[in-house]
Amino acid sequence: MSETQAPAVRHRTRRMSGRDPHESGRASTPLELLFDLTFVVAFGTAANELAHALAEEHIGSGIAAFAFATFGISWAWINFTWFASAYDTDDWVYRLTTMLQMVGVLIFALGIPPMFESVTQHGETLDNDVIVWGYVVMRVAMLFQWWRAGQHDPDRRPACHTYIVSIAIAQVLWCVLALVDLPVGTTFALIVVPFLVEIGGPALAELRRGGTPWHAHHIAERYGLMVIITLGEGMIGTMAAINVLAEDGLSWEIAVFTLAGTALTFGTWWCYFAVPTGEVLHARRERSFGFGYGAMLLFGAIVAIGAGLHVGAYYLEGKYHLGLTGTVLSVVVPVALFLAVFYAGYSLLTRSMHAFHLVLLAITAVVLVVPVLMAQADVGLVWCLLVASLAPWVTVVGYEVFGYRHNLEVLDSLTD
Repeated sequence: MSETQAPAVRHRTRRMSGRDPHESGRASTPLELLFDLTFVVAFGTAANELAHALAEEHIGSGIAAFAFATFGISWAWINFTWFASAYDTDDWVYRLTTMLQMVGVLIFALGIPPMFESVTQHGETLDNDVIVWGYVVMRVAMLFQWWRAGQHDPDRRPACHTYIVSIAIAQVLWCVLALVDLPVGTTFALIVVPFLVEIGGPALAELRRGGTPWHAHHIAERYGLMVIITLGEGMIGTMAAINVLAEDGLSWEIAVFTLAGTALTFGTWWCYFAVPTGEVLHARRERSFGFGYGAMLLFGAIVAIGAGLHVGAYYLEGKYHLGLTGTVLSVVVPVALFLAVFYAGYSLLTRSMHAFHLVLLAITAVVLVVPVLMAQADVGLVWCLLVASLAPWVTVVGYEVFGYRHNLEVLDSLTD
């Protein structure tokens, strides 16, 4: 075998000169898929903690803690994903650095339960020390990755250095907030500062400092895979409820709940993958920020749906205080959030809004109100959730019957 063929079988050090953003057939690598497994753990932990908080009626504090955890999890994944799309060399240095980032994600996940407890149990300070240490590990690896890219890719060195500076500043601020024992409310208010640094750094690097060679179709695939991972929480929540119902043997309730949870998860999946994300980002790269940042809300909403189904399992066990209406709302609210973010994200990405979308949203709103009214009338949980599971299917049916034409118009407009 010639020396030029060696990289295919030997992961020797290679230059980070940047990937071709127009590379044909670019797909997720086995390393990226392995990296994603750590986020299965992180999202699963956050969903479990949210379910506990809601079931114990710590609603406001539980949602606040979940939002904080979701941002941290999603942002860690986004940082790596966009870098990998631009500079994945798959040499031994890159592989081991990615492994270090995976360690950081797992440390972050370890810190989620104590953080939730400090918020939901009305602790005096926010216990995010372990979470921040997880980020320190991830950021050491990420800073090295960007430094290496800057050394090997001089044409894009200004962008790489901008990422380095913004990541370093943000991480120092996170560490300061973790070390200074401030009240929980004050800490959440001050989080705005490092948050702005986090999202501002990539915007400055991509728009004002030359940008990086990320691949549109690769990014679209990576986000789709993360959506599938978050959808897994819906199946876990469904299975948790089924296990409770199965304690008394097989019954029609098991069949109904299985159908409801699966239909809700499947309908959500169908909605997301109806959007031609890769084609739009390839033609309009400047729209990447709204898509990339907005996905954090989308990920959180989908994971929360799974947590809501898990709350249903707790309700069936009769171990927690949340009533029937609250249990149904724990599913209905994140479904409504997902669909609202989905339509808003579609409009932002495609720069379009069809009147038919408003009709679908109105029908969806009615579908989501019905199970809440059913719960107030003391109709069984499984029937309420079965009706709630129809919500994403309003969009699915609307798209397959009529809405696909709008997608064709969007794709045609990209060539204008």
